[in-house]
Amino acid sequence: MTFSSTSKLAGRAAIFACAFFLFHESSQAQDPEFSQFYATPVYINPAMAGTGQCNGGGRAVINYRNQWPSLPGTFVTTAFSFDQHFDKIKGGLGLLAVQDIAGEGLLTTSSVSAVYSYQLEVTRKFWMRFGLEGQVMQRGLDFSKLRFEDQIDATRGFVKPTSEPIVDEKITTPNFSTGFLAYTENFYAGIAVHNMIEPVQSFYGDPAAKLPRRYTIHTGSVISLDKRNNPKATFSPNALFMMQAKFTQLNVGFYLNRGPLVSGLWFRQTFGEFKNSDALMILVGFRKDKFKFGYSFDLTVDSKRAAAPGSHEVSAAIEWCARRPSKKYRVLHCPDF
Repeated sequence: MTFSSTSKLAGRAAIFACAFFLFHESSQAQDPEFSQFYATPVYINPAMAGTGQCNGGGRAVINYRNQWPSLPGTFVTTAFSFDQHFDKIKGGLGLLAVQDIAGEGLLTTSSVSAVYSYQLEVTRKFWMRFGLEGQVMQRGLDFSKLRFEDQIDATRGFVKPTSEPIVDEKITTPNFSTGFLAYTENFYAGIAVHNMIEPVQSFYGDPAAKLPRRYTIHTGSVISLDKRNNPKATFSPNALFMMQAKFTQLNVGFYLNRGPLVSGLWFRQTFGEFKNSDALMILVGFRKDKFKFGYSFDLTVDSKRAAAPGSHEVSAAIEWCARRPSKKYRVLHCPDF
C-alpha cells in the first residue's frame, strides 16, 4: 500500500469515525421502519396486539428488511412478533423482538417487548383498543471495527494503537410505548407514541443524547370488490404519517386482494428539513389458508437513486384459530400485509 492510498483511506476512516461519534454523542438516533407497515402490526401500534383474523386466535409474524444493499455497511432489520386475544384479560397479549444492524455489525440495536391491549366495545358496530408496551433495549458498538487516523503507519497501514477513548460497548435501557385504535367493520384509525421516556442512547453517557419520541398516525378502510361481499376480493386504501424529531414522512397507497394474490403500491414523501420525494413501494404476495407471504421493493426516486436504487423487504405470517371461538372478540378488518 502506498503512502498516497494510505492517506486517502485514513481521511475516509477519520471522516467516518468523526461522523459516527458526533452523531451518537451529540445528535439523536432514529427508530428503524418497515415499508410493509401492516405486516408489522405490533411494531406499528401496541394497540394492535391480539387483532388476528381468526376468532381471536394467535398470529406469528417475521419481517426482514435490507435497506440500500448496494451500499456497504447499511441497515439490516429483522423483527419477530407473536400476539393473541384472550377473553379473560379482555384484550390481547404480544411479544416483539427487533434487531437492527448498521455498518456490517459496527452498531447493533436489539430490543424485546411485552405488549398488552385492552378491547372496548363502544357500540355493536364500533370498537376501540388501548395498548401499552414495555421494552428492554440494548445498543452494542464493536469498537474493534473502527479505524482512526493515529493508527496509520505510512507503509503498513492501520497497525498502531489508537489514543481515542474506549467507550462503553453496550448500553441497556428500559423503554415504553402506547397506542390507541378505533375501528368499525370497514374503517380503522390508530395513533401510537413510541419511546415515551426518551431513553439515553449515548455511549459516552451524555444525558442529552436521547432517542426521541416517535409519533405514528395510521388509517384506512377495506372495500369489497365482490357483489356477494366476498372478503377475498378487496381494495384497501391506507395512509401512515410518522414523525420523530426532525424526521417526518407520509406513506400513501393501497392494497389490492384478489383470491390468493395480494398486490400494493405506495408513495413515501418526507417533509421538513429533509423534504424530498423518497420512494415508490411495490408489493406482491399471496395467501394460502392462514399463511401469508409478501415481498416489497422500495424504488428510490430522489437524488440518491444512483447510489442507492432501492431496498428489499420480506414478511411471512401464520395464524391459527382459537380452540373456542370468542364471543367478545371483534375482528379488525385490516389489510393482510
